[in-house]
Amino acid sequence: MNVGKKIRLERIMNRKTGKTVIVPMDHGMTVGPIFGIEKMDQAVGKVAQGGANAVVMHQGIVGPGYRGQGPDIGLIIHLSASTSLAADSNRKKLVCSVERAIQLGADAVSIHVNIGNGHEGEMLNDFGAVSEKCVQWGMPLMAMVYPRGEGIEDEYDVGVVKHAARVGSEMGADLVKVSYTGSPESFREVVQGCNVPVVIAGGTKMDSDGDILEMVSGAVQAGAAGLSIGRNVFQHKDPAKLVKAMSLIVHGGISPAEASEVLQNRSVA
Repeated sequence: MNVGKKIRLERIMNRKTGKTVIVPMDHGMTVGPIFGIEKMDQAVGKVAQGGANAVVMHQGIVGPGYRGQGPDIGLIIHLSASTSLAADSNRKKLVCSVERAIQLGADAVSIHVNIGNGHEGEMLNDFGAVSEKCVQWGMPLMAMVYPRGEGIEDEYDVGVVKHAARVGSEMGADLVKVSYTGSPESFREVVQGCNVPVVIAGGTKMDSDGDILEMVSGAVQAGAAGLSIGRNVFQHKDPAKLVKAMSLIVHGGISPAEASEVLQNRSVA
């Protein structure tokens, strides 16, 4: 790995554990100013206070949103987008460049690619171009790869998820984000088939804190390098405390039950 990538990766990943807790906040582009990210500086401040390693956001929100409140936190600029209003929201297009991310002070960039649909080819082409630029500039690349589209029956099936993860590593990503497949046993197949660190997405908003903590723990047991969970964090009643609990699972190896104690203020691990 080139030196630039290595140095920057240590700004979004814990250098001691080799794992990370990332909170994506790029949802405003896709679905608008939903609850939890109306005031981006406050949202970033809360997850930074909880100990998150990095946040993900689009270029235009960095100024008013990134340097808000709380401790320092890594910055990942998201390069691709679509909106929920589009005829085909699975078709992601590049809306920012690696060079622009560098100008904004980013520690890494991310790209979203959906495979298994009619626009897969152009998204993979964009992925390749971004990957090449990231090598040129020493910029870490996180690829969010999901099996979504007319060719996919179940986007959480282990077969298609591990294919998605492998696509990310084959294309040169330094970190791959995919959906959790539901169990440590099945997700272990995903991790083993990918030669770069894998983090899990959070999916749709969950009702139970216990379910979130169990999912994070299961992924870590399977060998995941952590998580990249958005609305289940920033829409939580106490994002800072949830991030702390999840960070203790990812970096400290505590159990979901112990993490639940942290959430309920009965223990500080």
